[in-house]
Amino acid sequence: MTIAQITDLHVTTEKDPLNQRRNEERLRQVMQAIHHLRPRPVAIIASGDLVDRGEREEYVELQRLMAGSEIPVFYAMGNHDSREGFLAVFSGPGAETDENGFVQYAVDFGGMRMVVCDTLDGPNDGEYDEARAAWLARTLDEEPDRPTAVVLHHPPIPSGIQWMDPDPDSPWLGRLEAVLTGRKQVKVLMCGHIHRAFNGVFAGHVVSAAPATSIQLTLDLTEVDMHVPDGREILVEEPPGYALLMSDGPNLTTHMCLAGDYAPAVTYNFPFRKLA
Repeated sequence: MTIAQITDLHVTTEKDPLNQRRNEERLRQVMQAIHHLRPRPVAIIASGDLVDRGEREEYVELQRLMAGSEIPVFYAMGNHDSREGFLAVFSGPGAETDENGFVQYAVDFGGMRMVVCDTLDGPNDGEYDEARAAWLARTLDEEPDRPTAVVLHHPPIPSGIQWMDPDPDSPWLGRLEAVLTGRKQVKVLMCGHIHRAFNGVFAGHVVSAAPATSIQLTLDLTEVDMHVPDGREILVEEPPGYALLMSDGPNLTTHMCLAGDYAPAVTYNFPFRKLA
């Protein structure tokens, strides 16, 4: 059983025609690639920055783009999102809220569980306050033995791309760590935000950040002063990507994938026959 993760879609409207065309086309490539996977994923989780400015009209565009999906799509909030704008357009499974109005919910897929968290706070920062942390602790404790993937837009660890990384002293990281520590059913934290695939460990759990469907961040691990522009490249037209979570009994495995048309190189014959 597999679940596809897409992230950082940044869907927008004709107010921004360049990004509208580019981000929509890249999203279409990713959705097409996911629908061609075998076996077909049972679900798609869109893990935040669904749209670019949080406007209701952008969510209408997102709804239009996702209407053709033959796979159920679930959503999480990112820092470019607006709960009010999102909930004005989306409702029901995949767009549920907790008792405090945060877009947080759990979905069971047979032998595994996906718990979607809401880290939306401001223009770039993540947040996970006491109310959200209490919800997560309670939700995880409902199924202590079911292998679980926790979805949150903001990675709780540094990527090394300094201008995007969280402040290590942010209180929300401590709250999240306190909830996740020792809860062994959590097998992976599925994140986005960095527009680049990377992995690490947080509170004893694997952190897996997926590449964006929109343009990727340039991999530049040098120091930067965000108040002093220095002309460096910060975004790059690398291919759009997505992640694929595979559930095999108690084990969850993540694959990082690129979307696009690539010619086959070898076919499974005897002897092996190279095609290129």
